[in-house]
Amino acid sequence: MGPTVVSARPKSESLTDEEVVYRVRGGETALYEVIMRRYNQRLYRIARAILHSDAEAEDVMQDAYVRAYEHLDQFAARAPFAAWLSRIAVQEALARLRQSHRTQPLDDTQNDGEQSMWMTSKSLDPEQSAFGAQLRDLLEQAVLGLPEHYRTVIMLRDIEELSTTETAVALDLTEDNVKVRLHRGHGMIRRWLLDRVGADAKEAFPFMGARCDRVVEGVFNRLAAANAADPSIR
Repeated sequence: MGPTVVSARPKSESLTDEEVVYRVRGGETALYEVIMRRYNQRLYRIARAILHSDAEAEDVMQDAYVRAYEHLDQFAARAPFAAWLSRIAVQEALARLRQSHRTQPLDDTQNDGEQSMWMTSKSLDPEQSAFGAQLRDLLEQAVLGLPEHYRTVIMLRDIEELSTTETAVALDLTEDNVKVRLHRGHGMIRRWLLDRVGADAKEAFPFMGARCDRVVEGVFNRLAAANAADPSIR
């Protein structure tokens, strides 16, 4: 029998990622919802930062969850599951970016993007951004104005609060490269912006409600279809 959408959250939110993965691999497919609900926000932010498109971000999320599910047996817990899953999302988003022929050079020695950052923020008056919602909007514009290779590091380190090691694993970079990109990214968006936004940063790039439900349902539908075509897939 293929996967069915049955809410697994009430009794399972206290489970660690590794415990959820172990039980899903053991046949408790419905528990995969716990993983999706737990990381929908993060994966959305990652995909949105790379692709600049809500619709494409949702597609990438579904692709990433399906790919992760199909390869759960390859998760060896050498790194946190969150980093492993984030790396899959990054790879899916970059693959889609390449397919659409919008890839930009990733050479750190090239234009650091200061010009595009100034284009994004110059017309915004900080005096008019005193309220939290306005500051969150300003933060989103600032982050999305960064070149992709700085934007993803900022998203993972500053917004999602991953460690340098976790970010390096997710993006397939060295820890030194993560630190360099983070430093340069901070320079572009100007430190005072992040300092003033403060705790409101966690509320930027929301992914909740109907969007969250849509991704969960879409993933389970795809897994059910795959199971019907190939019963060897749990």
